[in-house]
Amino acid sequence: MKGTRVGLVLINDEREHVYRSNEAESLKVVRAWADFIGREAVNLDGSRVETVCASETVKSVRTAQKLGAELAAAGCQQVIFIYNVWCFPFLVWPFLNSFGRDKPILSLSNNSGEFPGNVGLLATDGALRQAGFRTHRLVGDQADPATRAAVLAWVRASQAVTTIRNEVFGAYGGPSMGMDTGYFHLVPNLKTLGTSVQFIDQLWLVEKMKEVSEAEVEAGFAWFGRMLGNRILYDGKMLTPETLKTQLRLYLAMEAVNRDKGFDFCGLKGQRELTEYVCLGDIPEMLMNDPYDWRGPKEPMVCATEADAYAALTMQLLKYLSGGRPTLFMDVRLYHPDLDLWDFCNSGNHSTYYAALSTDPAVNYRKVTFFPALEYYFKAGGASMFYDAAPGRLTFARLGLWDDRPFLVIVPGESVELPAANRKRLDDQTNPTWPHVHARLECGFEEFKTVFPANHILAVAGDHVSALVYAAEILGIPPVLLGPAAAGRVRPIWERV
Repeated sequence: MKGTRVGLVLINDEREHVYRSNEAESLKVVRAWADFIGREAVNLDGSRVETVCASETVKSVRTAQKLGAELAAAGCQQVIFIYNVWCFPFLVWPFLNSFGRDKPILSLSNNSGEFPGNVGLLATDGALRQAGFRTHRLVGDQADPATRAAVLAWVRASQAVTTIRNEVFGAYGGPSMGMDTGYFHLVPNLKTLGTSVQFIDQLWLVEKMKEVSEAEVEAGFAWFGRMLGNRILYDGKMLTPETLKTQLRLYLAMEAVNRDKGFDFCGLKGQRELTEYVCLGDIPEMLMNDPYDWRGPKEPMVCATEADAYAALTMQLLKYLSGGRPTLFMDVRLYHPDLDLWDFCNSGNHSTYYAALSTDPAVNYRKVTFFPALEYYFKAGGASMFYDAAPGRLTFARLGLWDDRPFLVIVPGESVELPAANRKRLDDQTNPTWPHVHARLECGFEEFKTVFPANHILAVAGDHVSALVYAAEILGIPPVLLGPAAAGRVRPIWERV
């Protein structure tokens, strides 16, 4: 998975007799943090977060300028300032002026009485905040599990922010059926995320489908046959071998256009042009979001159904801060008050990864069935994909706007395992041919209903609440935590003054 490099540098004392006595130990501390990040921040594909340590400590104006330029030249897009001794705070300015002033900053210190790094942190970071820099602070021992977890969360968050900053969202067809909550609002996006958009008509995909390799279509079709067997429920009308192959052509066409246009993630309008005249987009969107197809493992390509841009932006953040995991796009469909359970269900792009939480497609596809598309909604036909999501911890989120100002709703929760008969009873109340996540959120129905900004909710496997909060704070947008998680958040100074 692609990502940006993390620079680490220690701000030192200017006095020669002091820095000469601590230089070796100070650099050892910097390298230990870098080694920890590189060892523990492993992505789904096995790649690791790249760190770059400054070649020496900052101990003069000239070393500050040199090291700032050094980390900038190494491609670092965020910096961790290490504080292990008292330092001379003004040295941070020539470093930042050489490194770049628009980068995420973490100030990280020991909690030592003999060598008071946290004194240097507060003096230096306090100066940064005086100048309006949104920084984060952590104080703790290198062996402390809570400090280590917080460092990893900040690294993931800062990487997500700096990676998405120069990305392009490909919007095929624009928002579907007039859903304005999914519109790509250019100015607030550029001011916060930095992400831009290219709108492209779905006709481009239809024409590109004519150029797709039929051998590749047949290979994908045969793979589905091996994975699913008689769980492809052909009906001779809506779901036939040809309508399924049409969906594969759309997937391959979208893949090609994404590559040709330089799109980093995308959204497919689908309804109504494609769903009434070409095919249903469920299978192409599923394949985009999966970490594999018939050609082998691949990086998930975020694709939001109904071209919901704010869903896609949320999914892209979730993908990066989770280390490249597939993400979920769901409708907020039905709440069961007797069970305190949500049924998040959508005809669109649930990645099959969530069927069994495996990177092996054969394991996930054992739980998957392809049903005929519902003619009532999707006249052109094709397959809809069904499974009940595997149980596990999930982090739910959604970017929204209040009066044109972005905010990020965050709520922890889980996908719940239910007995088969209960699952079927719940699925039948919405649509038994679509994928379902039976979700329990760590917030009440009234709070969720009152605050949540849209009809689409996004999620990723694992607990990434801290990383999402860091990401929102780096971006300068309010993180809106729901449930008990809100009580544990300490609001930063820029939200208080």
